[in-house]
Amino acid sequence: MTTMTTSHELRHATKNDLSELVRAEIVPLLNQRLADAIDLQLQAKQAHWNVKGPEFIGLHELFDRVVEHAAGAADLLAERVVQLGGVAEGTVRIAARRSELDEYPHAIAGGSDHVAALSGALAAFGARMRHAIDEAAEQGDAASADLCTEIVRGTDKLLWFVEAHGQASD
Repeated sequence: MTTMTTSHELRHATKNDLSELVRAEIVPLLNQRLADAIDLQLQAKQAHWNVKGPEFIGLHELFDRVVEHAAGAADLLAERVVQLGGVAEGTVRIAARRSELDEYPHAIAGGSDHVAALSGALAAFGARMRHAIDEAAEQGDAASADLCTEIVRGTDKLLWFVEAHGQASD
């Protein structure tokens, strides 16, 4: 029989000088953002696989950059959870249950539709990461706040790239 851990449990001892109370608050926060990052990664892959139209190759390649960023974000978040003595909870099933991102529309194909959907997902992910920055800072965990800042900086850049495809030139 397997025991199910929750993101609130600290399962591993560490000499990290953050208090156990702080670490117990930060671990579930980071695991929540991990679920969002995994969802974003797979939403971007959905767009990458299914985009059609005159801007296909540019969007296909751009969406893969979003996939890579989200995968990197997931890795950073998961590793920070473990550094704090927690268990990174990053399976697809957990991500599907916990993600706070809206469901990606499955019946779209056109580039502009994917641009709109993926820019919405990037914006929502960025907003949640900004919240995590504030929460980590409030708890006194500057390292987690900095990690979340690094992630949101890359997210904002990719949001700009994706949104630029939907904006008219003047």
